[in-house]
Amino acid sequence: MKSADSPLAAGRGLNEVRATFLSWFEARDHAPVPSSPLVPERDPTLLFTNSGMAQFKSIFTGLETAPHPRAVTAQKCLRAGGKHNDLDNVGHTARHHTFFEMLGNFSFGDYFKERAIELAWRLVTEEFALPKERLWVSVYIDDDEAHGLWKKVAGLEDSRILRIAGSDNFWSMGDTGPCGPCSEIFYDHGEHVRGGPPGSAEQDGDRFTEIWNLVFMQFEQKEGGERVSLPRPSIDTGMGLERMGAVLQGVHDNYETDLFRALIAASERESGVAAASAAEHAVSHRVIADHLRACGFLIADGVLPDNEGRGYVLRRIMRRAMRHAFLLGTDAPLLWRLSGDLVGCMGASHPELVRAEALIAETLKGEETRFRETLERGLALLRDASERLPEGGKLAGEVAFKLYDTYGFPLDLTEDVLREQGRGVDVAGFEAAMARQQEASRAGWSGSGDRGAEPVWFRVRERVGASGFLGYEREAAESVVQALVVGGEEVAEVAGGGSAADEVWLVAEETPFYAESGGQVGDCGVLRRDGGETVAVVDTQGRGEGLIAHRLDAAGAAGLKTPLRVGEKVSLEVDGRRRRRIRRHHSATHLLHEALRRVLGSHVAQKGSLVDAEHLRFDISHGKPVTAEEMEDIEDMVNARILENSAVETRVMSQDEALAGGALALFGERYGEKVRVLFMGEKEEARAWSVELCGGTHVARLGDIGLFKIVGQSAVSAGVRRIEAVAGEAARRHMLRMGALAERSATVLRTTPEELPARLERLLEERKGLEKALEAARRGGGRAVALEQEAMPGGGSFTAQLLEDSDGKELLPMMDDLKKRIGSGVVALVGAGEGKARMVVGVTADMAGRIDAREVARAAAECLGGKGGGGRPDMAQCGGGNVAGVKAALEAARERAFELAAS
Repeated sequence: MKSADSPLAAGRGLNEVRATFLSWFEARDHAPVPSSPLVPERDPTLLFTNSGMAQFKSIFTGLETAPHPRAVTAQKCLRAGGKHNDLDNVGHTARHHTFFEMLGNFSFGDYFKERAIELAWRLVTEEFALPKERLWVSVYIDDDEAHGLWKKVAGLEDSRILRIAGSDNFWSMGDTGPCGPCSEIFYDHGEHVRGGPPGSAEQDGDRFTEIWNLVFMQFEQKEGGERVSLPRPSIDTGMGLERMGAVLQGVHDNYETDLFRALIAASERESGVAAASAAEHAVSHRVIADHLRACGFLIADGVLPDNEGRGYVLRRIMRRAMRHAFLLGTDAPLLWRLSGDLVGCMGASHPELVRAEALIAETLKGEETRFRETLERGLALLRDASERLPEGGKLAGEVAFKLYDTYGFPLDLTEDVLREQGRGVDVAGFEAAMARQQEASRAGWSGSGDRGAEPVWFRVRERVGASGFLGYEREAAESVVQALVVGGEEVAEVAGGGSAADEVWLVAEETPFYAESGGQVGDCGVLRRDGGETVAVVDTQGRGEGLIAHRLDAAGAAGLKTPLRVGEKVSLEVDGRRRRRIRRHHSATHLLHEALRRVLGSHVAQKGSLVDAEHLRFDISHGKPVTAEEMEDIEDMVNARILENSAVETRVMSQDEALAGGALALFGERYGEKVRVLFMGEKEEARAWSVELCGGTHVARLGDIGLFKIVGQSAVSAGVRRIEAVAGEAARRHMLRMGALAERSATVLRTTPEELPARLERLLEERKGLEKALEAARRGGGRAVALEQEAMPGGGSFTAQLLEDSDGKELLPMMDDLKKRIGSGVVALVGAGEGKARMVVGVTADMAGRIDAREVARAAAECLGGKGGGGRPDMAQCGGGNVAGVKAALEAARERAFELAAS
C-alpha cells in the first residue's frame, strides 16, 4: 500500500509512464524504435531478449550502421532461463519479475556523458517531478568525469554521489568488445523502509530503488586485457518500467502498482480467494499475475509449450503459476480465464496481445487442463516424501525425477514447493536419474513435428486406428483409402479440378511407405488407381500414434479425371531407388554412432540426426572438434564393418530386454513396450558390433552400403558437434568429384595431386615473402603497382614486380629478400623514374644450372632501349631510357625464363 509520508500524489499508471518516456525522448530527436520480440531475431547467444540494448547489439559491435543517431524504446524482456533467471524470486520479493519492460534512450556515437546525464536528470525531476532530495546516484569508482558532471548538472552533494567498484557499475558485452562505466539513479523511499544506500552493508533492503542505469560505452576491451577508447562513444540506458511506476505511484513494491493490482484483482475474482486472507495467498496471486504476463507475451511472440528450448521455459512458467492456482483451491483451470484481463490492461500498448488473445487463452487452457490431471497426484507424492524427511533433509533425487518424468514437475517447481518448507532437493541425484533416463531413451522427440498435434489427426486416429506398415518387407502393396485431409480438414473425396494450393493427405489401411521418424525422411513414390491413373506421393509423415499420412502432389490430385474417395482401393508404390539410398545412409549412421563412441569415448550421445537419399547428418555430444586422425580412424572403422559384409539382424523384444542387452536408444524415437532392435557387424564378446533400437529401414547386409565417407564437421552449439557423411552412390560421386578437383588444381599449379599440399604450402610462404618485399619496396621509396607470380615448367616460380617513382637503389636488396623467400625460382624487378628504367634479375641457387640470369636480362634489355645482361649466372642487370617499355621488359624476361626452364 502507499506510504503515509510519500511525497507523491496518486501517480501515473504504467501505460502513462511508458507513453510519457517515449514521447519525451521523441520530442528530443530520438527515433522511436518498436520493441523487438522476446525471441531474439538474430542472436543465437540469447535464449530470450533480456535487455533493452539486445536489439542494438550488432550496432554497438560495429556489424551494422545505426539508421538513426539516437533512439528510444520500450523493450519487452524476459529473464527465466540461463544466466539471467529471476524465476525463483518471483512472488517473494518486491521487484523480481519474469517478464518486464525496459525503457531506454540510446546514442550511437552522437551525444555522450554530459547530455545523457542532463536528459536523465531533467526527465526524472521535471517531467516525472521526483523530489531532488530523494535522488542518489552512483558512478564507477574511478569515473571522475561522471562524478563531476553529476555535480555540475544536478547540483548533487558528494555524499549523494556514490563511487562503487565492481562489475555492477561497469558494463561489458563480453570478454572482448564495447564496454564502459555505469551510472545509476536511485530513489530513496524513506526511513520507514528497511535498507541502506548502495554500497553499504544494508544495500539489499527496499529503501533505495535503482530506477535508471546509464551505460557510458566508451572503451573497447581487447584480448590480453588491453582497453582502448572508442572513436565514437555511445550511450545505452535502462529504466525498469515497473520500478519507475512504483516510485511514481508512491509505493516501493512493484506488485502494488496499477497494472499488477488489476491482474491480482482478476486472480482474486476468478479464484474467490482474497490476497489479504493469508501470506501464502498473497504470494500465489503475485506469481499468477507475473507469470500470466510472461506466458501471454511468449505465446504472442510465437513460443508454445514444449519439452525443450524456449518452449520448455514457457512450460515451466505455466506450471509454476498453475501450481499456485491449485494452492488457492481452484477446481478448474484458472489462467486462461485471466487472459482477457491481461489483454485489457496491456493490449492498447501491445497490439500483439490482441491479435493472439484466442491463442493465448486456448494454449493456457489446454496446458492447465493436462497438467491438473497429474498435479494433485504429484503433490501428494511430494507431500508424503517430504513428511518422511528429517529436519533440514533434502528430497531424494530419484523422487524429484519421478515427479518430473511421471507428473511433469520441472525441477525448479519441486524446489519451489520445498523452499516454502525450508527444504531442498538432491540436485546431483536428480541429474543422475535424468542421465539414466536419457540413456534408456524413455523420452524422446517425435520426428513428425508440430503437425502431429493438429486436432484433425486425433479425430482420424480415433476413427481408423493405427496404419499397418508393410515397408520392412515390401515396396508396393494394395490398400484401401481410409481418410483424406485437405487444407487441414477431413473430406470424403478429392475431386479433380480442385485447388492445387491446399495440402492433400491420404491415410491408407496398410502401406509400404515409411513415415518420417528418428531422423529418417519419409518415403516418396506413387499412388496408382484402377485404370492406371497415378498421383505422386511427395512425402510421408506420422500423424498421431501409429497413423501414417501420405502427402499427395496437390497439382496431380487436382488434375484427377474422377474424384479420389475414401474407401477406394489403390496401389501404393515406394520409389525403390530412393528408398535403397536412404537405407544405406541409415545403416551407415548406426555404424558411425558406434565408431564415434569407440574413438571419442562413451560420453558421445546422439543429439539429432537426418538421414535422406543424398547424405546423413549426425549431431553428437562432444565438446571439441574431431581431429583429422580421429576422423580417419572413424572412417576406417565403419568401412571395415562394410567390408565384412555381415548380415543385418532384426529382432523384436521388450524395451527392458533390449536395454539390458546393451542396445543404444537413438535420440529422436519414441518407443513402446515392444521395440525393434538392429544388430550390425560381427560379434565381439558375444555382442554384435552395433546394437541399437530403431524403427527405420535398413540394408540386408552391411556390404550393401558400399562405401562410407565423412565430408565435414561443424559446431551446432556448446558441446554439440555435427558430422556429415555420404554412403553408397553418394560417396562414390563425392570421391570422384574430389579427385577431379584435385587433378584440376594440380594441373593449374603444375604439380601432381600427391604434391598438391606441399605446393600450396610453398605458395603461401611465397605470398608472405612477396608481401614483405612490397613493404621493403615502400620503405625504399618506390610505389608497387604490379605483382605477378607464376609456376614455371619443371618447378619453381617466376616472380615479377614493377615499381614506379623508383631510383632503382632498392631493387638489389629487394631481389635478395625475394629469392630467400620464394625458395626456388626467378625474380625480375624493374624500377622506373626520372626518365630511366632499370631491371635486376635473380635466380635461386638450385635453378642456376638451368637458367642464366644474364640471358633473361639480355632478353629484356632491348625493351628498355638499352643493352645489358651483365653480371653473374645468379644475378644480372640491364637498363635504358625507354620508361614506357617496362611492362614489355617484364614479359620478355618471363618468356625467356620459361624457355630456359623447359629446355
